[in-house]
Amino acid sequence: MNTRHFDPATELQNSLHTDQVFGVNQSISDSATFTFEDGKQMTDTFNGEHQAFLYSRHWNPTNLELSKALAAMEGTEAAWVTGSGMAAITSTILQICKSGDHIVSSMTTYGGTFAFFKNWLPKYGIEVSFVDITNIEEVTKAIRPNTKMVYTETMTNPLLQISDVPALSTVTKKHQIKLVVDNTFTPMIFSPFKLGADVVVYSMTKFINGKNDTTAGSICASGDFINSLIDLNDGTAMLLGPVLDTFRASSIHKNLFTLHIRMKQHSQNTMFLAKKFKEIGLKVNYAGCKDHPQHEVMGRTMNADFGYGGMISIDLGTKEKASDFMSLMQKRGVGYLAVSLGYFKTLFSNSGSSTSSEVPLKLQAKMGLSEGLVRYSVGLDNDIENTFSVIKSCLIDLKLI
Repeated sequence: MNTRHFDPATELQNSLHTDQVFGVNQSISDSATFTFEDGKQMTDTFNGEHQAFLYSRHWNPTNLELSKALAAMEGTEAAWVTGSGMAAITSTILQICKSGDHIVSSMTTYGGTFAFFKNWLPKYGIEVSFVDITNIEEVTKAIRPNTKMVYTETMTNPLLQISDVPALSTVTKKHQIKLVVDNTFTPMIFSPFKLGADVVVYSMTKFINGKNDTTAGSICASGDFINSLIDLNDGTAMLLGPVLDTFRASSIHKNLFTLHIRMKQHSQNTMFLAKKFKEIGLKVNYAGCKDHPQHEVMGRTMNADFGYGGMISIDLGTKEKASDFMSLMQKRGVGYLAVSLGYFKTLFSNSGSSTSSEVPLKLQAKMGLSEGLVRYSVGLDNDIENTFSVIKSCLIDLKLI
């Protein structure tokens, strides 16, 4: 399956509607609770027989509009927004799985997700098997009679592997289990639901919002699944209460409509750096390079208009070299030595000792995570050539090239 004819940016633009009363921007709902016309409407709403706003933890007008926009962008029937990416991930998993169930997950995944799988879920009788998600045979062999989902990231963190979502979907549909995909690194570049995923989750803190001024998450899926999440009696999202604040939802909604422009610039800058890094002999990992192990997979499944993304890494061999290099880059204005990604300024971190520090060192080694890996989230620099020149000077002065 190829999604080149799916245009998430246009679908998102088409989700906008006019409002004579409130103007061009969605109004912010400043209410935690809402009125009913009469007692019968209240009863019917709580019984699920009437669609009305009842309490902001369930739905409110501002979050609903953001959710509609996200669903349009992803090509799903519905969406729901949360106060963080981890809230989106954990709510989804706990809605699908119960005690006694089993999950097959990518070995390479965000450290917080890994810790939830490895340390938290077993306390409640849910077991997780970690596999090389790029090996479809290994994924298939890991599935058990009690497996309820396969979980992966479209572009894995921090090794930047590309999941073959159509191939994984073929496996999960055959076994009648869910395929849950975290698309945080590659919004618009990939449309996992259109490729066969059942649920798509995001940390909107990252590229979607693009400002690093709040945490937020989203869950995009079928209408039935979203309704199950917010069911008053057993909906995980409703009962655990990870709702997104409406002021933040309004801000993210506006930022969302520049996402297509930002992703193109992130991708353009990162491709430039990838080529330059290779020219000076660095060990580079970027999915846009032809020598990337899943370059063909990405080319076959991506939405071609938005580039190969803003995430790239280099390997300097040791943690000490990585630390000295990052400190000097920050001092000379390349960007910030900080975790997270998707910001307008370049961010860089040593993944093994930061965002993947929850992963045991033996497993880091098994998955191929070098202690000297420096992960970049490349910013929106207007003069990327100058940025590279400064990076190169740091490498030279530290005798790393």
